[in-house]
Amino acid sequence: MPKLTIDGKEIEVADGLTVLQACELAGAEIPRFCYHERLSVAGNCRMCLVEMERAPKPIASCAMPVGEGMVIKTDTEVVQKARKGVMEFLLINHPLDCPICDQGGECDLQDQAMAFGLDHGRYKESKRAVTEKYMGPLIKTIMTRCIQCTRCVRFSTEVAGIEEVGLLNRGGHVEITTLEKAVNTELSGNLVDVCPVGALTSKPYAFNARPWELKKVNSIDVMDAVGSNIRIDVRGREVLRVLPRIHEDVNEEWITDKTRYITDGLSRQRIDRPYVRVDGKLKAASWDEAFAAIKEQLSSLKGTEIAAISGDLNDAESMLALKDFMTNLGSENIDCRQDGAKLSADDRSTYLFNSSISGIEDADAVLLVGTNPRWEAALINARLRKRFLEGGFKVGMIGEAADLTYEYEYLGAGPDTLKEVTAGKNSFADVLKDAKKPMIIVGMGALTREDGAAVLAEAKAIADKYGLVQDDWNGFNVLHTAASRVAGLDLGLVPGKNGADVAGILDGAEKGSIKAVYLLGADEVDTAKLKNAFVIYQGHHGDAGASAADVILPGAAYTEKNGTYVNTEGRVQLGRLATFPPGEAREDWTILRALSEQVGETLPYDNLGQLRQRMIDVNPVFAAIDQVSTTGLGNVAKSKEKLSSDPFTSNIKNFYMTDPISRSSETMSACTEQFVLGKKQGATGTNG
Repeated sequence: MPKLTIDGKEIEVADGLTVLQACELAGAEIPRFCYHERLSVAGNCRMCLVEMERAPKPIASCAMPVGEGMVIKTDTEVVQKARKGVMEFLLINHPLDCPICDQGGECDLQDQAMAFGLDHGRYKESKRAVTEKYMGPLIKTIMTRCIQCTRCVRFSTEVAGIEEVGLLNRGGHVEITTLEKAVNTELSGNLVDVCPVGALTSKPYAFNARPWELKKVNSIDVMDAVGSNIRIDVRGREVLRVLPRIHEDVNEEWITDKTRYITDGLSRQRIDRPYVRVDGKLKAASWDEAFAAIKEQLSSLKGTEIAAISGDLNDAESMLALKDFMTNLGSENIDCRQDGAKLSADDRSTYLFNSSISGIEDADAVLLVGTNPRWEAALINARLRKRFLEGGFKVGMIGEAADLTYEYEYLGAGPDTLKEVTAGKNSFADVLKDAKKPMIIVGMGALTREDGAAVLAEAKAIADKYGLVQDDWNGFNVLHTAASRVAGLDLGLVPGKNGADVAGILDGAEKGSIKAVYLLGADEVDTAKLKNAFVIYQGHHGDAGASAADVILPGAAYTEKNGTYVNTEGRVQLGRLATFPPGEAREDWTILRALSEQVGETLPYDNLGQLRQRMIDVNPVFAAIDQVSTTGLGNVAKSKEKLSSDPFTSNIKNFYMTDPISRSSETMSACTEQFVLGKKQGATGTNG
C-alpha cells in the first residue's frame, strides 16, 4: 500500500487508487466534471488538476494512479490559476441559461463557477451553438450547454450496455449525439443524473419546479422487486419527480425509467371516494354506505365462500391486515401470488434471491431459467453486466432469447434443456461444476406455469448436484417481479390446508362455490371469472379490478403511506409517506381495520406501531430492517405435475406498463409507443 503526502498530510492508500481518490480520503475536495466513481476515467475536463512534486505542470488527478512517495498539493496558487483557466475555457461557449435551465440549483457547473469562475467574461468572439438532438420521450436536450465530459457516453456503453450515444467530430466541433435515435435502454433517465450541466434534462419534468421548492422524502420503489432506494420530491400534494438514493447493496445509485417517470400516473385515473354498484352501475357512496353493503353480503356467507387476492404493489402492513381479516371470517382462501407462481411459503430460502444482489459480483457463472432480467429487474441485469465486464463470468440462458446487453450461451427454450443440464448432458453442466461460486436464477416465466413447482424442483436438483449451495455461498435464486410478493410469502398469504389458491378462487367464483372475493390491489387476474361473485376492490387506480367490483374502497398509492416492503433478496425496507391520498382515500390497513369493526370481527391493532409489532410476531424477519440473512437451501416439495416440453416465456411483455400506476402514465404510454410498438415520434400531417 503506497504512502503519499497530500497537503502536508501523510496518508496510506490501497493500490490502484487514483490521486483524486486519495485526495478525497485525505479530506481534500477536488472539483471535477468528467470523473464519476462508477464510470471509466476519461480525463476530459481537466478541472481536477493538482500540483505534484517534480512534475513539470499540474496533473489530472482523476487519471493519475497513486505512487509511493508522491507529494501532492491541492490548493496552491498554481492549482487555483489552472482551475480558473479551465473554467474560463469551459464557459467560452456555455450560454447564460441559468435562469431558465432545469438544472439550476443543482448544477455542478454553476457551483464550481462560483468557486473558480471570473466575475466577467473576456471572450468577445462568437459563441458556438449546437442544434438540439432527439433522444426519445424521456430526455430533453439543449446541447449548446454541453461541456463534452462524455459521462453520458460512458454510462450508456458501460452500465446500460447500449452504443447509441457517442461523440462526433473533433476539437471545438465535438458534439454528443444519438444520430436522432431514441436512447433505447430501461436506464436512460440516469443520463440526466450523470450529466453535470443542463445539457440533458428530464423531458416530463421540464419547467415544473425548482429544487428548493420541493419537499424531499426518502422511500422505496415498488415498480419491481428490486426495492430501489428512491427520493420522492413533492410540491403541495403532487409528486413531481423521483430520484435515486445511493444503496450500494441494492441499486447503487441508479433507478429504472419506470421508477423515475411514472409520477404522472399517480395523479391520473385515481379512485378518490368509495363506490357501490347499484342496478349494474357504480355510484359514489359514503364510507358507511360502502361498509354497510359489504357487511350485508358477508354476514350471510360461510368462511369457505369468501376469498381474498393480494396484488403486486401492496405493503406488508395491508397484507397482514387482510390475512387477519380473512382468518377472523373463517376463510383460508387467500393468495398473494396473483400471477399463479408455484412457490411455497414453507421455507424462505426456496423463494428468495439468496446470493443477494451485490453477491452477483462474487459469482463466476450463472444459469438463467425462464427470465428476462433486463425487463423483469433492470438493475439486477445491470449488475450481471457489470460482473460480465470484469471477465471470468459465464452466462447460460434457458428460455426466451433476448438482448440482455451482455453475451450469453443460449442453451435451449424449455424444461427439456433444464433436464439435460441436471443429467450432465449439456455443456453448461461442466461450467456449473467447475465454477467456484455458481448461480441459478429462476424467473416467473418458469414458475407461473402449471409445471412451475416441477421446474423449481428441477432447479433445486441442479443446485444440489453442482454445489451451488456451499458453507459461505447460496447460489439458488428466485427472481420476483412483484414488490409485494416476498413480504406476502413471509406473512403466509397463501391458502390454508383446505383453502384455494388464485386459480381455485377464480374457478370457484365462476362456478358459484366462492360468493365473495376481496381484491386488495389485484388487477392482473382474470376478472371475467368474477361475474358471479360479489367483488370488493380496494385500491388506488381505476384499473381492471375496479371495473369488476361491486364495492370500491379507495386506498393509498406507495407514495401516500408509510409501508414495509421486502425485496427479492429478502431485504426489509421502509417506505415513507410523501404526500396524502386524494379525496376520501385512506391508507390500506386503516380501511381493513375500520371494515373489520363494522362486520364485528375487529382487528387487534389500532395504530401502525401495534400492526408492525404484530408483523414481527408473525415473522421475526420484519424486525431486521435493511438486512439480508444468509442461510442454506431448504427442501422443495416434489410436484405432482410433470415437466412440460413447452418453452419458457417471460411474463412481462411490456416493461413500461406492468401495473395500474404505469398503465395510467402518459409518459409510460409514450415509451410504449416508441420502444415496444416501434412508432416514430415527431410525425406530422393530418394523420399524425
